[in-house]
Amino acid sequence: MHTRFVPPARPATFLRRPRLAAHLDQALDTPLTMVNGSAGAGKTLLVADWAARLGQPVAWFTDEAGDQGAGTFWAYVLHALRLAGVPLSARVGCPADAGRVDHGLLARLAAELSELERPVLLVLDEFDRQPARQVAEDLEFVLHHAAPGLRLVLVTRTEPLLPLHRYRAAGAITEIRDAELAFTPGEAAALLDRHELRLPDDAVRALVERTRGWAAGLRLCALAARESGDPEAYLREFEAGRSTIADFLLAEVLKRQPAGTQDLLLRVSVVDRFCPGLVRALTGRDGLEPVPAGLHRQNAFVEDLGHSWYRLHPLFAEILRAHLRERAPHLEPELHRRAARWLRDSGALPRALAHSAAAQDWEFAAGALVGDLAIGQLFTGLRADDLAGLFGRMAPEAAGTAAELVRAAHELSRNDVERGLSHLRRAEGRLAAQRAPGAAERLSCVLLETLAARLTGSPCRAERAVAAASELRHEVPARLLEEHPELLALLLTHLGSARVWAGSFDAARAALSEVVGHPGGPATALPRQDCLAHLALIDYLEGRLESAEREALAAKAETERFGLGRPAGAALGRLVLAAVAVERDELDQAEALLAEAAACGPAAPDPVTAAGRSLATARLLLARGDPQAALEAAAPAVTVHVASPWAELGSALVASAAHLAEGRPDTALKVLEHVPHGGEPECTAGLAWARLAAGDRDAAIGLVDRLGPPGLTGTGVSVRAALVRARVAEEAGDVATARKLLARALLEGRRERLRRPFLDAGPGIRRLVDTPPLQSLAAGWLTPGGPRPRDGGAAEPGPLVVEELSGREREVVRCLGQLMTTEEIAADLYVSVNTVKTHLKSAYRKLGVSRRGEAVRQARARGLL
Repeated sequence: MHTRFVPPARPATFLRRPRLAAHLDQALDTPLTMVNGSAGAGKTLLVADWAARLGQPVAWFTDEAGDQGAGTFWAYVLHALRLAGVPLSARVGCPADAGRVDHGLLARLAAELSELERPVLLVLDEFDRQPARQVAEDLEFVLHHAAPGLRLVLVTRTEPLLPLHRYRAAGAITEIRDAELAFTPGEAAALLDRHELRLPDDAVRALVERTRGWAAGLRLCALAARESGDPEAYLREFEAGRSTIADFLLAEVLKRQPAGTQDLLLRVSVVDRFCPGLVRALTGRDGLEPVPAGLHRQNAFVEDLGHSWYRLHPLFAEILRAHLRERAPHLEPELHRRAARWLRDSGALPRALAHSAAAQDWEFAAGALVGDLAIGQLFTGLRADDLAGLFGRMAPEAAGTAAELVRAAHELSRNDVERGLSHLRRAEGRLAAQRAPGAAERLSCVLLETLAARLTGSPCRAERAVAAASELRHEVPARLLEEHPELLALLLTHLGSARVWAGSFDAARAALSEVVGHPGGPATALPRQDCLAHLALIDYLEGRLESAEREALAAKAETERFGLGRPAGAALGRLVLAAVAVERDELDQAEALLAEAAACGPAAPDPVTAAGRSLATARLLLARGDPQAALEAAAPAVTVHVASPWAELGSALVASAAHLAEGRPDTALKVLEHVPHGGEPECTAGLAWARLAAGDRDAAIGLVDRLGPPGLTGTGVSVRAALVRARVAEEAGDVATARKLLARALLEGRRERLRRPFLDAGPGIRRLVDTPPLQSLAAGWLTPGGPRPRDGGAAEPGPLVVEELSGREREVVRCLGQLMTTEEIAADLYVSVNTVKTHLKSAYRKLGVSRRGEAVRQARARGLL
């Protein structure tokens, strides 16, 4: 009995935590202190160590058997006070009845305590074992009337039945709860050090996360790890269900509960969180709503998450699951099935899928994913990897349309087109055999059909699939479409990509812009990034480098904004940036971007990305002076149903340039003359350059004349056309005309920082660029520094050059020349009316005009249109 009246001894490995001791010091200033935590949280040792350092007597009583009655309780308290040297007179008396205490005795005790010169500190340990409300009321009476002569410290697992709200309102209570008792990573490291264990910081943090900083768990883990051959591996991999921690929790927590509560705890251990409805589904019993809240109040390792949701301490849950498998080995799969159905009905699809997988109920899991129109999440969003890992384990015997659709989606998401199409054909066959297939299944099938069309380069197939999707959308509940915006975003993205492959840039831009124009969160971040990258590619192919760069950077930022890293679909945007860098002769930057694109994942069978990778790589090799390697890299290694006009043309242009670089102009001509899409401006400009290299100046000029005014073609085409004319004039000795044409090309190229054509134009053109006044137009972007004096003399004065219009300002002024209204310009350029007005004001200022007509005339007079 003597041990119940003295603080317990601290073990040699006890760790004093200054932050908690400092908090406990406040107990000397408040009448009531409550240290409330779970079993093994370190409550008793904390208070015992603190009390030992106070330097004053402490009355200590451990209430190990709180059901012996109020009389017995007060007899023990009086004995603890006298052992601590509290001068209580004989007048106070002693309870005569074990079951009750005389109120006069409590009044006399309170009176004598209130007269003490120095308040007495009374610690009641394990007070949670005292269930009697009468004892709590008597204790409150003594505490209230003994003030200021009594300081009461309750060490308990549950909240006592005292009127704590009054003490809190008056600021008369010191509280240390479970969360504060938890060890921090730094404290855990110090505790392990006491056990002669020194672990890396990440290992300590992982252990604290697994134990939630639970003191007993950390100590038991440390003791067991010290006996193992590899402590770090033990702490990382130990099975909680087969450890001394399990023995502790089963004895101290589980077996102290009634049988019905034990059954509840075992059943809810299969879920990560639970509420009354889920408890009812798992137990099959009603009326259990108060139980989780009661367990939380008892600090029985049940955490309150708010809104009637709870979860078990992770170690406790792990131990309970192991115990459940021993007691009822066949019950766990059934509990997972029940949880899956309840969670799906409650709208918690991700958790429902996880429990279906745990139960090996794959047909339900696939049906839930497809039925909820969530199959698109295998391709986009923050959960794509989780879903891929989950359904990657799907049993081969799982049958049904939904299972085949999920298999097809899983294979296509891994870029295995052949296997994905095989499963898709099976799913389509099952759908055709059904009398009334569900709209969700059919729409999911259409999504995969659109993706398959994109991956195989089948634009017509993609058009048919999206047309079918438009009809099916009306048969699907609007709620599902709102909950899963990624499905329609993916449909339009795949359609846009297929149209890009076909060279239908205007139609592709319409589909892609629709996705980009609808703001969304992480669910549609990857489709938006994909669409922005495709729009960047269109701008690049049409010769708008600045616009292409802007769209590609926006694509990169879209996934970075949501922390999606570098998904495989992010490669195209970086490939466009690499191609732009090549045109600007930023070759190291281009090489780095190609490496980034490769790091986004394996070379996908997506033909648009494959073609972009081939062309960007080939053009970089060509710029590096390796035409043979460029020839080998120019053709994309993909199998498609329909050839792409721009991919074929790009490959032919690289091949022609490679042959020219190796001195074979005739072969260069043949390559372009036999290209299927020879009427494109890029091909015409390439032919003109090859004709000029072959010595046929008249034919070269004739081809350039077919291109029309510069404003009707992209910057790359117009600059190369001007350079052809300038070189013809320079070779004919007409230097003045060559300078004029070269000045126009420099103005065009400067806007987009287009350097590559000037570097490829030959030494004669480069010599002209290095002379005034052309030198001033090239300075700072094509050549370093400003104009240099000739022969040591002063630089020749150049013509006055007005401030240059930006690319978008030129487009706006061009639209003015076509007599378009402000609203029509905004629609044509995919910008707002206010943006158009801003560009107009800037263009007027740079041209020195105030009216539309004057702006057009000035732009034409200065060669800007």
